[in-house]
Amino acid sequence: MKKLIADSGSTKTDWSICEGSGVLQTIQTQGINPYHQSEEVIAEVLREEFVPSLHAELAPDTEVVFYGAGCANETSCNRVRSVIRQELGVERIEVCTDLLGAARALCGHSEGVVCVLGTGSNSCLYDGKKIVENVPPLGYILGDEGSSAYLGRRLLSDCFKNQLPEALRDEFLAKYQLTQEEVLERVYRQPMVNRFLASFTPFLYEHREVDEVHRLLVGSFTEFFVRNVIQYHRPWLPINCVGSIAHVFAPEVKEAAEGLGMEMGVVMRSPMQGLVKYHCR
Repeated sequence: MKKLIADSGSTKTDWSICEGSGVLQTIQTQGINPYHQSEEVIAEVLREEFVPSLHAELAPDTEVVFYGAGCANETSCNRVRSVIRQELGVERIEVCTDLLGAARALCGHSEGVVCVLGTGSNSCLYDGKKIVENVPPLGYILGDEGSSAYLGRRLLSDCFKNQLPEALRDEFLAKYQLTQEEVLERVYRQPMVNRFLASFTPFLYEHREVDEVHRLLVGSFTEFFVRNVIQYHRPWLPINCVGSIAHVFAPEVKEAAEGLGMEMGVVMRSPMQGLVKYHCR
């Protein structure tokens, strides 16, 4: 029997079609998030990006496990489940939060502290079966500390509030052809703000050795740990992280964690390999 596993963030969705313990096909589409997208938009992603790339046939009894950002309540899960059933013609569909996917990928069946650092951020305490504690991430406006959207927001703010060296500020504005007016328009009046903010991560990576950028990065990750992870009161457990930001900025994440007396554990760019192992043993 085939299994279709999806790991979806706000930026992209990774899909793996498995049979037995082997992967038949992998597909990548844009992100699916029921908080930010209507059912019509989600259906369009499946019709225009997923289905045309599909080589392996999906029978009606194919088991689908979808882990997604924005799938934190039953209403959102039902919306995603309904669209998948309608567009892919399958019946066995489990929709879970991306945080549970991260926990299963990083920790398997063992207890652990789990962190997601990507376009958004999240964290939890996992007992090997389920999430037992979760400090709410609150999204890119009220939370998401340490995420690429948060880092982009900090970079823009530091730029226009004169917290960066003048040469670096001018280079940033020229590279992305930005003005203060355009930034305010994109942030406050246009959709998918989190993707816009996250798009500046490459600039931070390229200039990570600049003192002001280094402080921005380490300070943001420190804030993530202080406002979220410390509340789980498990100082003896290592910190396991997944996501593009955790992977790309692993040295800065480690510096922030160790500055608070924490020990780093496993760091993965994507949870998919761990999820395939979890579901397709």
